[in-house]
Amino acid sequence: MELSGLLRALRLAEPRDGTQPPPAVPPAEQVLFQIGLHLSEGAGRVPKAGMVRDLGALVEAADCRWLFGGLSPATVGELVAALNGYAAPPTQEQDAADLPSKDSAYAAAAERAADVGSVFLHLLAKLEAAKTQEAMGVQVVGPILCRVMGPIYIFAATHIVKRPWTNARSQLVAQEVLALLVQAAGCGSVAEFLRGKNEDEEGRFAAVMGLLKQELTKDTWKRNPATKFVFSWTLPHITRPWLSHYLERVLPPSLLISDDYREENKILGVRCLHHIILNVPAADLCQFNRAQVVYHALYNHLYSREAPLIQAVLLCLLDLLPVLERAQRQQKQARPTAPCDEVLQLVLTHMEAEHRLALRRVYARALPAFVRRLGILIVRHLKRLERVILGYLEVCDGPEEEARLGILETLQCTIEHAWPRSIILAKNQTILRLPLCSGPVSSLLWAY
Repeated sequence: MELSGLLRALRLAEPRDGTQPPPAVPPAEQVLFQIGLHLSEGAGRVPKAGMVRDLGALVEAADCRWLFGGLSPATVGELVAALNGYAAPPTQEQDAADLPSKDSAYAAAAERAADVGSVFLHLLAKLEAAKTQEAMGVQVVGPILCRVMGPIYIFAATHIVKRPWTNARSQLVAQEVLALLVQAAGCGSVAEFLRGKNEDEEGRFAAVMGLLKQELTKDTWKRNPATKFVFSWTLPHITRPWLSHYLERVLPPSLLISDDYREENKILGVRCLHHIILNVPAADLCQFNRAQVVYHALYNHLYSREAPLIQAVLLCLLDLLPVLERAQRQQKQARPTAPCDEVLQLVLTHMEAEHRLALRRVYARALPAFVRRLGILIVRHLKRLERVILGYLEVCDGPEEEARLGILETLQCTIEHAWPRSIILAKNQTILRLPLCSGPVSSLLWAY
């Protein structure tokens, strides 16, 4: 029976006069299996659009007892996976330098996603309604819901944020799908849906990562342009203490994305690593030398010339360095140069020769934190730091004077932590250059 005929049969299932028997309809298992099989085929997607819309109307009109009675959770899971694949954005070559310029293909993907999201909304609504029916209940709905929550979440995360393959309609539908999915799972937020209501309860993050795992490998992660965004959008919802349970699953993809040659991917990966550092105990990070692996990956990024990446890396390193230093103290390692010294030495080297204002501002903003981190040990770098302070104070960087203000804060921190040696620098050299400074810089200098 064609979908249109089946839809008419379902709408006539309850006769108006009570005398006409309902038309015969095939089991839902057979119907949904055939639809999923057709959607999974590699044929053109144009004729499938009408089928997806008819499927949405079918699910909306169907009775819960016909739809879920005797229905295998595996069949529903395969159908949802097929719909998710149908709505996915166009694939790209693994080594492509950028997203392909396929405006028409992305527009079509957004329309497909909106249609598929409508089907998911009707399906989740039917599952919610079936929970309250005596013949159905949680014992029937539960296994089906567990099977479809992971793929439906990935669909929502793929289309919920503005991307090249989304539009206003697909984003709105994705938001509604995610809200209804969280409600169907009995949770109050997306974070609770993923991690569980408490530490003892296992959430759905493991299932989501299980689905993403096959696409987050070295050879496949670039083929689906949405995969990295789904991962990076999902990860911040898992915080301490839950994230440590999934460290083996989230650390390798984060390192993989950060190791790419594209700046956008590097920043995305570094932000994922930063979230992991902030939300995983130091003992777990140091186990199996994980912290050292992350440190070397971040340290290599310091040779970049892109200000947004340098800013993300420096912020991440400032939170990683205490973890490394604590591990060294516990292992009683006597190193002549600590990781913080290595980082600051390279940063000061780059600062001396840097002429780009954007990078100068990024370096100047981060420098006070390194001085505070080292404390009295900043005297090891005092000569080079002196040259950087004087060089940055002599160059105007715009009306806001961000670089100069950052350097003055660095000078203040140096005086606080390394006097009396640094007081000579402050009084004998820096103050003599007061005529070069004006506006907010001079007002801050006079505060000394």
